[in-house]
Amino acid sequence: MSSGHPTQNPLHRRSDYDVTNTVQVSSTAAVCEAVRQLFAAQWPGHSFLPIETAFRTFGDLVGGLLPGYTGIDTVYHDRQHTLDASLAMARLLIGYERGAAPDDRLGFDRAAMGLITAIFHDAGYLRKLTDTQRNGAEYTSCHVSRSAQFLGEFMPTVGMAHWAAIAKKVVHFSGYEIAFDAIDLNDPKDIKIGHLLGTADLIAQMSDRCYLEKCRDRLYPEFVLGGVAVNRDATGTMRILYGSEFDLLKKTPAFIDSAIKNRLDGRFGGAYRHLENVFNGTNPYLHAMQQHRAYLESVLQGEQWSMLRRQPPLFTQDPSSMKTVQQLMVSHLQAV
Repeated sequence: MSSGHPTQNPLHRRSDYDVTNTVQVSSTAAVCEAVRQLFAAQWPGHSFLPIETAFRTFGDLVGGLLPGYTGIDTVYHDRQHTLDASLAMARLLIGYERGAAPDDRLGFDRAAMGLITAIFHDAGYLRKLTDTQRNGAEYTSCHVSRSAQFLGEFMPTVGMAHWAAIAKKVVHFSGYEIAFDAIDLNDPKDIKIGHLLGTADLIAQMSDRCYLEKCRDRLYPEFVLGGVAVNRDATGTMRILYGSEFDLLKKTPAFIDSAIKNRLDGRFGGAYRHLENVFNGTNPYLHAMQQHRAYLESVLQGEQWSMLRRQPPLFTQDPSSMKTVQQLMVSHLQAV
């Protein structure tokens, strides 16, 4: 298994594999091993145990085995998404480190903090047994803050208590709850970790083989339950951002363009280019994103929705999560 170079048969990419078709990003063990190889090559002699423990804890968390939690039930932000983003983060960290001047390098400890932050960047979607929400997507507007709380509690358990406060801030580069300028980090290296995390989160989603189908079938229901698609303001006025799953797809090209311009190239400083140090001057993530956008444009010409026919596997704790989310979505729309 390679964690670096693209496969020679990209047309046969499997739906739960990364952009190189070499790492099964639905498997916690497979991604953990791919990350271990990358870190061992870059930082030989350092203990991988904190990261390995984070992956194991993540597996228990999403699988409903961690005491106090129900297991993952968000259908877009499922196990595969987090593992895909974590692998992308590891590659970005390595790519940055390979190209950085000695004084600018992150070092193993800071990189480990960044990787663990990626592993738990969406932990806030997980419901506790004491929560009254019906699905984790209802935490959309506050899930990053909840992830920060989880990180603050986890870091000391792996001997990284001194990184907890930093991780709780860095994780906000993956969300929209706090303006980037308001994230209180003083060390440029910690800010760089944030840029790499925000980049990993976006490129993992938009390069997913089934990104377009997942936007239609999974992201839209999450947006409904999270109050993003349709809501009422303080005056009771109805506000509709996405009127349907097809409306979301129609607005996805603009979202991709905005994400690249304002986040990836803008606030994150083109951090995705560090991947070229891992992939011999190429960037399979960017290539996949461009392919998805071009294909979506062809779908939108005449609204040929049948062209989106992939049926990606679902990696939630309960196999019936998709049906449950669809039912909750209908109920929510009726109530609004």
